[in-house]
This record gives sequence, C-alpha cells and structure tokens, in this order.
Amino acid sequence: MLFERHFVAVHRYLHRRAGRDVADELAAETFALAFERRASCRSSGSALPWLYGIATNLLHRRRRVERRQLSAYARSGVNDWVTYDDETARLDDSYRSSQLARALAAMQPRERDALLLYALADLSYDEIASALDAPVGTVATWLHRARETAQRELAAESNALAYATGADGNG
Repeated sequence: MLFERHFVAVHRYLHRRAGRDVADELAAETFALAFERRASCRSSGSALPWLYGIATNLLHRRRRVERRQLSAYARSGVNDWVTYDDETARLDDSYRSSQLARALAAMQPRERDALLLYALADLSYDEIASALDAPVGTVATWLHRARETAQRELAAESNALAYATGADGNG
C-alpha cells in the first residue's frame, strides 16, 4: 500500500536529483529500508516526508556523484530530463540549467537538500523538517541560505556574462 501510494513521487524526486539510473536503484532501496524501519516511522500523517528523508539520506551517500553531475550540467548545459521542439528554446534552457546547476553545486549539502525537497517534492517546511529530521527553524535557515547562495551565484554569472559580452558598458 505504501509503495503504491508513494513510489512515483519518491522516484520522481530521486530522478530529478540524480538521474534515472540512480533513481531506479535508490527508489527501490528507499522502500526496502522503509519496510525494514517501518516501526520507526514517527509520522502521524502522510509517510511521504519520512520516505523523502530516507531517499535524501541515501542520496547523501552519493553526494560526490551528485556534485560532479551538477558541475557537469553547469559546464555542458545538458539537461537530460527535458525534450525540446525548438532549438532556440533548448539553447536558452541549456544556459539557464547550467546557471542553476552551478548555483546548486555552490550550496551546502543540507541547504541544497532542503531547497530541492521544497522545489521538487513540493514539501512544506514542516514536512522538510520531518524528512531531514531537523527543527523547522533550522529548515527555514537552510532555505534562506540556499536562496541567498542561488541569488549570489546567479548574479555573479549574469555579471560575468555582461562583462564578457561588453554589455556592462565598459567593453
């Protein structure tokens, strides 16, 4: 029952974080661990935040791989989960994806986890706190720092592009 209700959501989250192959493996591992640890589930509502927590902890084991993947996306602009009908749209999204990947790679791991649970899994602060086993105030701090890092990195990227193209008025 738990599997049928939540597998797609957990797999989608993992796929967006780490790619299809890793998602297939970690989603299966998430539910295997959930079954083993079912007595430790403290959730009185939905078990989904608890499952996201297990999935996120499994991703921690692969953190170096994820960081390398984000860096590769940042360098190449390749976004392997989107298809395009228009070459201009692909190039534009490729540039934005590489900027975003660079910003995500610059974040502290827990800040990135909180932001991606918020953005990709659409969890509330309370649900993120449950998933990451942290106080809600800490989650709010992580999200604030993640947003600051994203703004700083995206602004730096934009300024570098303006300088390189002479659009800053100095070229």
